[in-house]
Amino acid sequence: MYRFSFLLFVFSILTFQLNSQTNNVLVITLDGAINPAASEYIHYGIEQAIKHNSECLVIRLNTPGGLLESTRTIVSDILQSPVPVVVYVAPPGSRAASAGVFVTLSANIAAMAPGTNIGAAHPVSLQGQMDSTMTEKVTNDAAAFIRTISEKRNRNIKWAEEAVRKSISITETEALKDSVIDLIAANMNDLLNKIDGKEIKTSSGIETLHTKNAQLIYVDMSFQQKLLSILSDPNIAYILFMLGVYGLLFELYSPGLIFPGVVGVISLILSFYSMQTLPINYAGLGLIIFAIILFILEIKIISHGILTVGGVISLILGSLMLIKTDSGFDVLQISWQVIALVVILTLLFFSVAIGLGIKAQRRKTTTGAEGLINEIGEAITELNPSGSIKVHGEIWKAESTEGNVSKGEKIIVHGVSNLKLQVKKKNQ
Repeated sequence: MYRFSFLLFVFSILTFQLNSQTNNVLVITLDGAINPAASEYIHYGIEQAIKHNSECLVIRLNTPGGLLESTRTIVSDILQSPVPVVVYVAPPGSRAASAGVFVTLSANIAAMAPGTNIGAAHPVSLQGQMDSTMTEKVTNDAAAFIRTISEKRNRNIKWAEEAVRKSISITETEALKDSVIDLIAANMNDLLNKIDGKEIKTSSGIETLHTKNAQLIYVDMSFQQKLLSILSDPNIAYILFMLGVYGLLFELYSPGLIFPGVVGVISLILSFYSMQTLPINYAGLGLIIFAIILFILEIKIISHGILTVGGVISLILGSLMLIKTDSGFDVLQISWQVIALVVILTLLFFSVAIGLGIKAQRRKTTTGAEGLINEIGEAITELNPSGSIKVHGEIWKAESTEGNVSKGEKIIVHGVSNLKLQVKKKNQ
């Protein structure tokens, strides 16, 4: 009897451990633009789901869009995942727009919460309008991409292509009716109950989901991924780059301050790290650098504003061109407000620098022989017409230009010739 009870106890423990190891669902939350950080985060989520032997990976999605290359990477990871992937557009008020449509349709199970929407997947220029040829090329490529995904997941191919070509957007109920998604779930528990028992075909074969009452394992972005997500914002990259340039300029014009130089170097390194994750147009970057050179030259060369005007035009054009126009759906762009602010601050910065430079050029000399002009001194020897005087506690050779000067008389300096001061008697 005791032996049977002991065996039953051991069996219960093993069963509990087995269930705790397999009956879990890993959840990650992507709330924001689709960028390299998001791509890395989802790839990491799939790896963790494999590690935890999870029933499936649930991606809670709320995105306005993002980069095409990052979207392709995410879709590729989802299609090749040995663990079933569920994309759940939630909570209410969320959207799977633009690049988010591709991610949602690529999931083994696509679900949406009430009060959400999906669509508007037409590729657009990140800065301004693309020409007609480029627009057609990018649109056809995106349309083919989304048809492939929809066919792979047995979704509404016609609607998917219209989402790309016509930028249509629909609600969760319309998406369910048109076979764009598989189900609507009010919350996470409702989702797990509705997908329980479904057979899913993955890259490793057909699996049956056991998600009812499954343990939820939430995996957040790591600090590095969060930092990369912040730095992947073109506005942040742009501001860091300009801040780095200003910091180095401050240090060059005021050697020894140290702080501006340190801030400048750190900002430049972070901006370069950020730019390597973004589709940078090097012509735009070159124009920005050229603008800075023109501003610096304006300080050295008085061009009556010509160099400044050229610098402003170059800075604006470079800022607009900095992000490639055919590398995304939307969202990732440098805002006009940021560009305007940077241009204004740049003008103020160099205007102050130019003003200080002109003021320094016009300032009266205070050192050397030239700095003694109009200063009062005393003859320490007779000037007949040459001799020695004392000015500011210094002894100088001097020559009187208006008659002899007796020893001890006050004189005033009015010129310099070959390091000899030219003086005259000070009128009493």
